[in-house]
Amino acid sequence: MHATSTPNATHVTRGMSIELLSVLYLASYVPYATLTRWLSSIPYAPLGRPLTGLEVLPAVTILSGVLTYLFVWRSGWWREAHSGHLLGMRFPRPTRWTALSGLGAALLLFTVPLSFTFRDVSIPFMQLLMRGDVLIVAPLVDLLLGRHVRWYSWLALALVAAGLTLTIHARGGLHLPSLAMATIALYTFGYLVRLLAMTRVAKSGDARATRGYFVEEQLVAIPLALASLAMLAVFGWGPQGGQLGFGFIAIWTSGQLPCLLVLAGLLFLISIFAMLILLDRRENTFCVPFERSASVLAGLAATYLLAASRLSAPPSRAELAGAVLLIMAIALLSIAPRLAVARRKEANH
Repeated sequence: MHATSTPNATHVTRGMSIELLSVLYLASYVPYATLTRWLSSIPYAPLGRPLTGLEVLPAVTILSGVLTYLFVWRSGWWREAHSGHLLGMRFPRPTRWTALSGLGAALLLFTVPLSFTFRDVSIPFMQLLMRGDVLIVAPLVDLLLGRHVRWYSWLALALVAAGLTLTIHARGGLHLPSLAMATIALYTFGYLVRLLAMTRVAKSGDARATRGYFVEEQLVAIPLALASLAMLAVFGWGPQGGQLGFGFIAIWTSGQLPCLLVLAGLLFLISIFAMLILLDRRENTFCVPFERSASVLAGLAATYLLAASRLSAPPSRAELAGAVLLIMAIALLSIAPRLAVARRKEANH
């Protein structure tokens, strides 16, 4: 993954702290979550009802995939990937580990948009469930692969787990639709696979390796996600199969293309920022709470925006309390490592 870098490729990742990346991730996620829920709440005249998440999902996945491949080509990131040759032409190719990560990323591509579309389940609650599960997975991956987990990472994890427990208890338990439960399970499994692969081969702090990893992962993730959705649409999945069929064919003439383009662009940005956060060379128990907490806070912000438009109820007190605990976790992860470095410097002097 270490071919010659290009100026454009280097410019994208140079000098960004994990805190800044988390802010950019948050700024992209708020409009993405808001617009996704808005599309599934506003009636679509020809159908007499709002579009479902499954009806929007194929087009957004296709468009974001096109944007991703255009970026990879124009930025030169493809040169950082492992390569093969065919008919005298060089092309990027995935390795065993990046292909495995691509499988996990494919699961995320269609579970994330779906998580915003369950009308009887609040966005913050789904965000806390999905992000909380991943935060439990993060230290397990570190321990399995022999990475040291520092005390402040464990404490931050405990804060996030407390927020998750508080919110579930206040809601009286899970009580989710079966499709929502399946979404959470597939999302958590996708992240488990992805974190295992990332930690095994790419959490080195090398920007070139990070860019190459992203390219190889997306070579697998985007086609696999689309192929899986297409198979469900063709071979049937009850009413969901028909909704996916609409999303592959009829959605393009629905008049929703501007919204879909915006969603695709935001999804592309989210994927870039998330990858840069997760591939930080520090342990997963440090990096994952940054990315997970930013997405939960984005879900809260989106809920307030939707509540102002009377398309959603405002966050509950328990959801707000969970968000406060997440903010505390972020502050701890940001400050504690710097204090530790300062103490080491003083000791050396």
